[in-house]
Amino acid sequence: MDNYLEELLDLIKTKKNNDPTTSYTALLHSKGLNEILKKIGEESTEIIIAAKSDDNEDLVYEIADLWFHCLILLSEKNLKVEHIIRELKRRSGTSGIEEKNSRKIK
Repeated sequence: MDNYLEELLDLIKTKKNNDPTTSYTALLHSKGLNEILKKIGEESTEIIIAAKSDDNEDLVYEIADLWFHCLILLSEKNLKVEHIIRELKRRSGTSGIEEKNSRKIK
């Protein structure tokens, strides 16, 4: 289970160049970064709506959708789940306020 997200990302990467008429993953990749980002925005909105409901099953479903689309973004950017885990570990033990204040302004 601890490697499942990395395994799923690897599967997404293998589908990246498949036929976009038969693969949703390939379709999103073929449409490019802006379409992937649009889907992440849509899923984020759906999470907000689901979180306001008493139905946690819907919330879990929407978070799974968001995570999936974030994995597609990682694939598009040639990143790995390990990059995210490494960053989360780096932040461990640091106040969220302190961590945010330490970020460089870009």
